[in-house]
Amino acid sequence: MIGTKFESELQVRPDDMDMNQHVHASRYMDYVLAARYDQMERCYKMAMEEFLQHGFGWFVRTAHVEYKRPLGLGERFIVRTWVAEVFKDGVKVEFEIIKQKNKKLSCDGWFHYTMVNLKTARAETIPDWILAKYSI
Repeated sequence: MIGTKFESELQVRPDDMDMNQHVHASRYMDYVLAARYDQMERCYKMAMEEFLQHGFGWFVRTAHVEYKRPLGLGERFIVRTWVAEVFKDGVKVEFEIIKQKNKKLSCDGWFHYTMVNLKTARAETIPDWILAKYSI
């Protein structure tokens, strides 16, 4: 299953920079998580707060980032994500971070998220009603 690709626009902030004047590697993961948070509400019509109300959350099981070109201070960029695979208790979300100015790829990769029951902190089978929202 390959879902619809959604985009969020973000900008590099001064606190994203490391001592080498590059965006710190961990910030790219933060950018993807921020975009997913935005897209859950805006595109899938199911904000993270709704998951929490039902006692569910998403944990990052695995993250893979392939760096191509660094982002610079103040630079605007697009985070494009899509659900590439659905598992019994999780999803694989692929992403691209694209420099807005020249449309070149800054990095790409994927996250494997596991849905968990917040009371037990254990993986939980994704209910059909959630799968329906994410099958767009």
